[in-house]
Amino acid sequence: MTYLQLVNAVLRRLREKERTTVNETTYSSLIADLVNDAKEEVENAWDWSALRTTLTANTVAGTFSYALTNSQNKFKMIQAINETSQAEMKYVDATWMTRQHIAADPQSGDPIYYSFNGIDANGDTIVDVYPIPDDVYTIRFNGTLRNTPLVDGTDQLTIPSQPVILLAWAKAIEERGEDAGVMASSAYMTAQRSIADAISLDAIKHPEETIWQVV
Repeated sequence: MTYLQLVNAVLRRLREKERTTVNETTYSSLIADLVNDAKEEVENAWDWSALRTTLTANTVAGTFSYALTNSQNKFKMIQAINETSQAEMKYVDATWMTRQHIAADPQSGDPIYYSFNGIDANGDTIVDVYPIPDDVYTIRFNGTLRNTPLVDGTDQLTIPSQPVILLAWAKAIEERGEDAGVMASSAYMTAQRSIADAISLDAIKHPEETIWQVV
């Protein structure tokens, strides 16, 4: 659904007139903000298939720190793969990573460990790797990348739309008080059920992430 369609879906549930632009009135602008708030909450509720992507970094010999271009500090790591060595990389904490790099003789070779180290001037997530690369290696970072806020009426929502609509509706009811007897708490319960249902459907695509195993 487009941003405008989402806003109008919420307006209809509030028995308000549909609009031709998201910012046509002060109230439609408020609903537009609530839609973006709801979108962010629903995006954060699960690693949605629609948000899954791969960011790639090609190492440079002697350089251990890399910015994940276009991650905008909205990237959640699921798996890191040294594609050149065909090996899964292991996460380590920043303290361990720092100790390795400040050692008198840090190791160089195939990167097999990674850790996060803030963001760069562009707002992109920085990843440190170890050992320090001694050649060009292609590293694939698989994860979910949350979208930026919707702006234009034609902007498309990529995650399931119903949970976003119902959550924005609940927020709108809360903002103006009870709506013809429908309390905000009841609307929130409906939204939460919708989110849970959407997650359960999407989780079928990734059963390995919802099955606990004894190790």
